[in-house]
Amino acid sequence: MEQTRSTAVPLGPPGALEREESKRRGLRRMKLVALSFLLGATVIFLLASWAQAAGWPGWVGYVRAAAEAGMVGALADWFAVTALFRHPLGLKIPHTAIIPNKKNVLGSSLGDFVGTNFLAESVVRDKLRRVETSRRVGEWLAKPENAERVTAEVATVVRGAVTVLRDEDVQAVMEQAVVKRVLDQQWGPPLGKLLQQVLADGAHYRLVDLVVDRAYEWVRDNHETVLRVVSDRAPSWSPRFVDTMLADRVYGEVLSFAWAVKTDVNHPMRLALDRFLAEFAGDLQKDPDTMSRAEAVKQQLVEHPEVRKVIDSAWTTAKEMLLAAAEDPSSELRRRVSTGLASLGGRLQSDAALSAKVDGWVEGAAAYVVTHYSDEITTIITDTVERWDAEETSRKIELQVGRDLQFIRINGTVVGALAGLVIYAVAQALF
Repeated sequence: MEQTRSTAVPLGPPGALEREESKRRGLRRMKLVALSFLLGATVIFLLASWAQAAGWPGWVGYVRAAAEAGMVGALADWFAVTALFRHPLGLKIPHTAIIPNKKNVLGSSLGDFVGTNFLAESVVRDKLRRVETSRRVGEWLAKPENAERVTAEVATVVRGAVTVLRDEDVQAVMEQAVVKRVLDQQWGPPLGKLLQQVLADGAHYRLVDLVVDRAYEWVRDNHETVLRVVSDRAPSWSPRFVDTMLADRVYGEVLSFAWAVKTDVNHPMRLALDRFLAEFAGDLQKDPDTMSRAEAVKQQLVEHPEVRKVIDSAWTTAKEMLLAAAEDPSSELRRRVSTGLASLGGRLQSDAALSAKVDGWVEGAAAYVVTHYSDEITTIITDTVERWDAEETSRKIELQVGRDLQFIRINGTVVGALAGLVIYAVAQALF
């Protein structure tokens, strides 16, 4: 017998020990029934042999022949059934104790059988196609309680993932993925195209209106400030009343100019601003000097301590928000996820194109797995069988199928008796 390695038998699910004990009792009962058939045939054979020797009528020979053949059939089938699991009577007869001796071969054959007949791409695709995965998933997800259940599980996964991740690692990744990408990408041309599009759409007019409105309001509300500035700039020898008159004149001109710019959408100042912005948008895309200045501004902006602080704290803020949203069943995030899942379930039922697409994805993924990893999957079977103890494996298998195998012994007794009776009858008729 091959050298085997014993392993601990894992405890099964609740009730497994009770079911195993019930099967063991059933196996013992069936063994007693099969043995009783053998003993019955033996007793009949002995009685018939005695009766035949005592001169009883000829029909006793038929009984004796049937009982004898029944004994032979019972013994032969007992040997065959027992040889599967152990050496009959402890005698190491060749080709007995098949399961303990051939455990690894059987495991390998089982793995090959599963890989060939169950993990074939065509079989998997056909099965998934008939299952209609997307429709069933859609029906299940469309129920609000199921969508909420999935949301809760997703929230648990998110909490676990966010908790496990180290802040410094995530920040390093963010700097590599975000900051480096920002630094590598030129700002001039994209900003120029964006500004050009804004100007073409006229979206900047509101901003210009806001600026000129605020400028007019500031001038209107800061008369004293304008007077003071003009007076401070006047020569020291200038009379005071002259400075006041000049300041009033300057204030009036500035206020009139601000009002004109505010009220006239075609004011030269506005038109000049439009021309400036259009030229600036073009320079950002084409002028090397302007593009270079934009890059310098970008570099200064990214390297600014406050900006770096915002980047470093972004993950901490996002982490706190995710954890809070995941832990709160009434959070907006969880409500939206739950609603989205339920909506997806409805679409999977009503949208044939989406359902077909999802089914195609599932089939493709399953086919890829069985095509590239079927050997690894079947290795689980062979490796597991190899780790089993040979004697324990034999006992487990006998416990599962041994009760049915006892019917072979019973049938062997009955069929053997009938065959012996027919053979004896034919022999008597011919000779």
